[in-house]
Amino acid sequence: MFDVQSIRNDFPILSTLMNEKPLVYLDNASTSQKPSVVIDAVSSFYKKSNSNIHRGVFKLSEQSTEKYETARNTMANFLNANKREEIIFTKGVTEAINLIANGFAHSILNKGDEILITEMEHHANIVPWQIACEQSGATLKIVPVLDDGSLDIETFSKLLNKRTKLFCVVHISNALGTINPIEELINKAHQMDVPVLIDGAQSASHLNIDLQSLDCEFFVLSGHKLFGPTGVGILYGKECWLEKLPPYQSGGDMIEKVDFGGTKYKSIPGKFEAGTPNISGVLGLSKAVNYLCSIDFQGAISHENKLLEYATKTLESIPGLRIIGTASDKASIISFVFNGIHAHDVGTFLDAGGIAIRTGHHCTMPLLKRFSLPATARASFSFYNTFEEIDILSNNLRAMKRYFHD
Repeated sequence: MFDVQSIRNDFPILSTLMNEKPLVYLDNASTSQKPSVVIDAVSSFYKKSNSNIHRGVFKLSEQSTEKYETARNTMANFLNANKREEIIFTKGVTEAINLIANGFAHSILNKGDEILITEMEHHANIVPWQIACEQSGATLKIVPVLDDGSLDIETFSKLLNKRTKLFCVVHISNALGTINPIEELINKAHQMDVPVLIDGAQSASHLNIDLQSLDCEFFVLSGHKLFGPTGVGILYGKECWLEKLPPYQSGGDMIEKVDFGGTKYKSIPGKFEAGTPNISGVLGLSKAVNYLCSIDFQGAISHENKLLEYATKTLESIPGLRIIGTASDKASIISFVFNGIHAHDVGTFLDAGGIAIRTGHHCTMPLLKRFSLPATARASFSFYNTFEEIDILSNNLRAMKRYFHD
């Protein structure tokens, strides 16, 4: 059996108190907690290895460069990328998508072209494409969401056409937990010669990702949702596409030669990594991936699925509570509303009991508008959460109902 207590011992924050109560951390879709090995890796870099990369000929710099580039190999292997050069280090999903959108706006898109996204996208996969369309004259098309929170596949197929230059889709909805049928979507897009960008911010920590099997053109993830540090992420792009796109930022370390008559850029991945990167963050992310590879990850996924099943049944039994997003294929994310109680009040009440959830629109305002909601409360689980924590959540929600309604 999956030893959740042993896993919890690896995450120091889980043993802390919040408002004089044991912390029940259920905001993993926003950011995951960090195991000690990740925290130690970041601290160790600054204590023992701090030096810039790709610049110095002294030993400390060479050691930092080797660790940084080894981390690239680690990420390529973890995601099963075809080449290590297809792994670009970014600040996170937001920067990665902006990088792609900027490149498409300046080198791919023309007036009359179309970018296809879905109604369930995070703002980070909406706003950059709005800007790209404004800059290029292209049009943004939207795949609608059905009442259960699943994607309208029939309409998606109709929207694909010869004008579609890219399909951008979230793998797992951060607001609903819906797992999109990503293989089917990619196959349909490729039948129309449409490249695909997958937002893997949620899926990288809940599913096994095999990029060669998926065969998508782009895949992005954020380290802080993958048990790594904040401020670091990954952009994967097929080599042929990365070569097509212009640099997103310019400056030091992304150049081969600079002259006032013109500049020659490095080949990938260097072309997209201008300036001093988040070296400690990259090393911390690499350590997080090594940690995931050291545990029973399949057992972790199974444990999360059981948590989702138990939490769904438990919360559904509370009068006045309604779950938003009931697709048949879901990750361990539950958004809900309470009759007569605003989501923010739910979050405040639970916080007093040491329970951390997310409330608001979850950076998916168009999606919540589709459900005619201003906000939801969201409990999101990771493999270090327990059934007992779900019981604590349920008991506090029932107490809250009595407080507001009785």
